[in-house]
Amino acid sequence: MSPLGPLRPGSLRPFGQAPRSNHDGTPPRALIVALVLACASLMLLDRGTESVVDPARSVVGDVVGPAQAGVAGAIRPIVELPGFFRSREQLRAELASLEAENAGLRTEVRSSGYRRNKLLELEGLTSTAESLGYALVPARVVGLGSSQSFTHTVTIDAGSAAGLAPDMTVINNDGLVGRILRVTRTSATVLTLIDSDSTVGGRIGESMELGFLQGRGMIGGSARLDLELLDQKLVPAKGDTVVSWGSLDDDGNASGPYTAGVPIGQVVSVYASLRESTQRAVIDPFVDFTELDLVGVVVASGTRSDRAVVEADGSLR
Repeated sequence: MSPLGPLRPGSLRPFGQAPRSNHDGTPPRALIVALVLACASLMLLDRGTESVVDPARSVVGDVVGPAQAGVAGAIRPIVELPGFFRSREQLRAELASLEAENAGLRTEVRSSGYRRNKLLELEGLTSTAESLGYALVPARVVGLGSSQSFTHTVTIDAGSAAGLAPDMTVINNDGLVGRILRVTRTSATVLTLIDSDSTVGGRIGESMELGFLQGRGMIGGSARLDLELLDQKLVPAKGDTVVSWGSLDDDGNASGPYTAGVPIGQVVSVYASLRESTQRAVIDPFVDFTELDLVGVVVASGTRSDRAVVEADGSLR
């Protein structure tokens, strides 16, 4: 019998062979104790600013570091792929939003002059109604007369529903435009002052002398009117202002076809015919008929209309 007690099968092992685990799969107690002692030793050796294991750690870092960097570089595109697509879609959405915003700003800048002119025209029409003392129905010029008919007419976007009728006076901020020829429910045709079939009673503002103005049928910079005064002895001076003359009805409202006191134009030259013993003045109209846009139709105060009416005091009704 052994001094250490009875020997059991498998209790002896060759020299150098590692202890085998127990039959239940757990490691031997001696192995566990050895591992604990090794960990404690490493902890003691790694204390302090200069550790004895630093060289080993450096060697491991030199070997493992490049491998980790290579693996990270290889898998990074795969890991970041969903975020890439999300970022790209977000950029596309932001780009589309910015393009739409820029387009809106460009349109606003390009149309700012037009909107500013429209506002100025409306303000001017309000001042005109107040200065002349007549109520006006605002309207826009939406069409020109046919050039084949050799007439100078315009179509406005207001008609009988707005209280308009034939032979009403049409003006704008600069002066007399013409008179209404015919109306529909939503539009009206206006015979302009420069048409060759247009005859308007005029008055020299400085002398109050009366005469008649005839259109020449020309438009643009060459548009002119001929004024023949009733008193042939009077010679109007260059620069004299000509206004329309008309009459009032029993209610004190302007009676057609033309309202009195509306500016028409200015005398630019005077011709005398010795054979006919007449004086003829050439008038440059105040209205530029190539730029007609907002006009006002003179109506009686209190006229029922499907749109706002500028009253004689400049207020809107």
